[in-house]
Amino acid sequence: MIANYYKKNKDGFIMRILFYIVITLFALLCLFPFLLMIASSFMNEKEIVSEGFKLIPNDITTSAYEFLFKNSKKLFSAYTVTIFITIVGTAFGLFFMSMAGYVLSRSDFKYRNVISFFIYFTTLFSGGLVPSYILMVSFLGLKDNVLAMILPSLMSAWSIFLMRNFMKSIPDSLYESAAIDGAGDFRIYWQIYMPLSTPSLATIGLFLALGYWNEWYNAMLYIQSQNKFPLQFFLQKIVSQANVQLLVQQGAVINNMDLPSESIKMATAVVAIGPIILLYPFVQKYFISGLTVGAVKG
Repeated sequence: MIANYYKKNKDGFIMRILFYIVITLFALLCLFPFLLMIASSFMNEKEIVSEGFKLIPNDITTSAYEFLFKNSKKLFSAYTVTIFITIVGTAFGLFFMSMAGYVLSRSDFKYRNVISFFIYFTTLFSGGLVPSYILMVSFLGLKDNVLAMILPSLMSAWSIFLMRNFMKSIPDSLYESAAIDGAGDFRIYWQIYMPLSTPSLATIGLFLALGYWNEWYNAMLYIQSQNKFPLQFFLQKIVSQANVQLLVQQGAVINNMDLPSESIKMATAVVAIGPIILLYPFVQKYFISGLTVGAVKG
């Protein structure tokens, strides 16, 4: 049977094999940096200095993770802060941007073009760092406040337009039928448009979640209390302070030659990327459809 299929579809069979080979090689190339990062996090510091990073270390050591988890309470606190801002920021961001997309997608909304212009204008020009800092600190009073890490990334012009374009693909007949039955705009938005916009919501939600999970810049500007540090900012401070003086302050005793200053960089990357990488498989089936439909519908 395989032989008959090969004879009838020789060209297609060969192209299919070549396609699988190319895709497999590409997948391995994408996987290689991730495997190298994990392997390097278990390497001895002397081996990294003398031989560089490699997939198969000569000696496996957990010194980098031991150094990292010496501050287990602070690390857990940083994880808690990051999970909080990721969940809250993603949930409210999706809610507000989907409402904006719904309103702008309605052809019977008189000022949709004017509002769309002002939203688009923000992609070309911004106030800059100093006005943003003055707004957050002096006017909103968010210095050393967790909201300072949530509000700046809550709305995105690109995501609003993506949501608007996706909702344009929903037939107007659904809106008209619901309106005839007496449903208000918010009920139509919540019970009809939101369930049908799952691919777009998953796509934007993934981008939002990744942005909040990798948050460090706003924390550097506005956060002072260590118990409010997000994960990325906390790990960055650990890497920058991975020296003997820090170890002495913490009461640890370790040989200077064994200080995992290089392997700890890989260990922090493993700790930071582990949980969020599990999110993608759950939204993968919606990701491409949401991205492509929102991109081509006008």
